[in-house]
Amino acid sequence: MSYFKICSLFLMLLLAFGSKAQSDTLSITIAQADKVFLSTNYQLLATSLNIDVQKAQVLQASLYPNPVLTVDMNAIDPENSKIFHLGNTGQQSVQLEQLILLGGKRKAQIDLAKTNVEMAELAFQDLIRQLKFELHTGLYLLNQQQILIGKYTKQMAMVDNILSTYEIQAHKGNIPLKDVVRLKGVYLNLSNERAAIFGDYFQQLSKVQTLLQTKSMVVPKVSDAEIQSFIQPFDVKLLIDQALENRPDLLLGKKDAVFAEQYFSLQKKLAKPDITLFSSYDQRGGAFLRQVNVGVAIPLMFWNRNQGNIKSAETQIKVKQLFVDGLKSQVIAEVQSTYLQYKQTVSEFLKNNKLYDEDFEVTLKGMTENFQKGNVSLIEFVDFFESYNNALSEISRIKIQLATSAEQIKLSTGKELF
Repeated sequence: MSYFKICSLFLMLLLAFGSKAQSDTLSITIAQADKVFLSTNYQLLATSLNIDVQKAQVLQASLYPNPVLTVDMNAIDPENSKIFHLGNTGQQSVQLEQLILLGGKRKAQIDLAKTNVEMAELAFQDLIRQLKFELHTGLYLLNQQQILIGKYTKQMAMVDNILSTYEIQAHKGNIPLKDVVRLKGVYLNLSNERAAIFGDYFQQLSKVQTLLQTKSMVVPKVSDAEIQSFIQPFDVKLLIDQALENRPDLLLGKKDAVFAEQYFSLQKKLAKPDITLFSSYDQRGGAFLRQVNVGVAIPLMFWNRNQGNIKSAETQIKVKQLFVDGLKSQVIAEVQSTYLQYKQTVSEFLKNNKLYDEDFEVTLKGMTENFQKGNVSLIEFVDFFESYNNALSEISRIKIQLATSAEQIKLSTGKELF
């Protein structure tokens, strides 16, 4: 059995194991993947429900305190030897009281709850931003890995065909055995390189499947034109402005600072007393028979005026503002760093793109045919073959790097720029 047949059998077993539950294939564009991701990702769905949780808290904060009804009835009347003596000669009383919140406490609590809703929405947007980065970079990597695997498989078939011919000729004594060994080394190198790609491929495939919540074999559809579209003339100052305006994590930090100010305001309002209004009916226990009373209760804020909570909330405002300032600096640094990396990647891509064209494929085909005809030596063929594969890997690497750099620009600015 030839080396290629053995390796092909191994590959079939590997694919069968790696995709045991994946009988179908999901061929998908980046835009289509985004739609699937937004509608099926469990982490996103769970986080989106937190928005509804916080909206429910707004409703809860807007509710008024419930009135309190107190009923007091006689259980044992030892003087008259009666139980539950409730008639005209017995005793019973009823009191109804209502807490009235003063000082704008209810409005302050509603404002806090509304801010929590906005923070939940921003946290949801930030999660989308981060998971989209993972999804897109994973899809671009899968795409290039699949292309490389296909090309390596094609080359292995070609080398295997040549190797079969050389083994026959070496057996007849027409060529030295060392040439056969040299070709076997080329074949094994190809096999090892492809196996390494397969290892990374299945690992990346698992991550993408998790993000898309699918068991299908994901096949990203990415064109060279789409890769080329990542080349854009950006102004770093404009990118920084966009990041400061759009980054969900920064907006979340700012909203948290607003929450701290609102919480401080609430604590000051809590220092103002509330009142409790009440009305009561007492049949025989008061100064008069069938007595009806009204009253008001108000705490006297002599000692506890919520001083500790007010001081703590005031300090939290400073803490949150320092956090926002630090986050701004971090965002600016990230944008500058990703921009410089993006510029370097674009420059490298444009240079490599000029060097690599269809001539490589034509030359490989010509070198192979001439080698089989004996017009090219084994050393020349192997040297070119290895150079070709190095170029192939380099082109794939720079395409992945360009796509990743573009996604990092989007990640750092929080804006869809491509």
